[in-house]
Amino acid sequence: MKSSLLMAAALAAAVASTAARGQDTLPPQIGPEAIAPGTYAIDSKETLVRYSTVHMGFTEFWGTFPGATGALTIDPKTLTAARLEVRVPVATLETTNRELNGELLSDEFFGQAKFKSMRFVSTAVTRTGPRTAKVAGDLTIHGVTRPVVLDVTFNGAGPNAFSKVPTLGFKAQGMVKRSDFGLGKYAPIVSDETTITISAAFEKKPG
Repeated sequence: MKSSLLMAAALAAAVASTAARGQDTLPPQIGPEAIAPGTYAIDSKETLVRYSTVHMGFTEFWGTFPGATGALTIDPKTLTAARLEVRVPVATLETTNRELNGELLSDEFFGQAKFKSMRFVSTAVTRTGPRTAKVAGDLTIHGVTRPVVLDVTFNGAGPNAFSKVPTLGFKAQGMVKRSDFGLGKYAPIVSDETTITISAAFEKKPG
């Protein structure tokens, strides 16, 4: 019994010591109005682009694209002037099916040998709520550019818990027809309507 109490006390002391050093705790978060103005670069390791379609009317099917790069220039006092540019490498495409991966990267779909990346460039930002906005822009896939609107939610901001670099977090979602970009094979067996979801972290550039 005594040994159990000693072990519990030692564990409690270890936890208290860790907390005192500031480990395993989240840094303080700030709201959208308190964001420091400037240019933020995408943290590629913490950013993921995902698409989803409906397969045969039965199931939702996903593909992911890690490795996005780009930058966001933002000032919370003039949000409508914010600028966003994102590039997504096509070769990073991953699904649950390796055979399908190869087909999607072929000339029948993304044509990765010729079209190395997808690109989104914002053209307008409209605030819709305390933490939400609509971001209109031009999306280029497979050499085709079409307008698209993303519904963006501000998740939070503050210093990165490990690097201490000021970081912004967002989620964005929009809908496109893949046939508009020359990727319409198998529609409607696989839905033409495609949902794009982006989870993005941006780190403030020095200066």
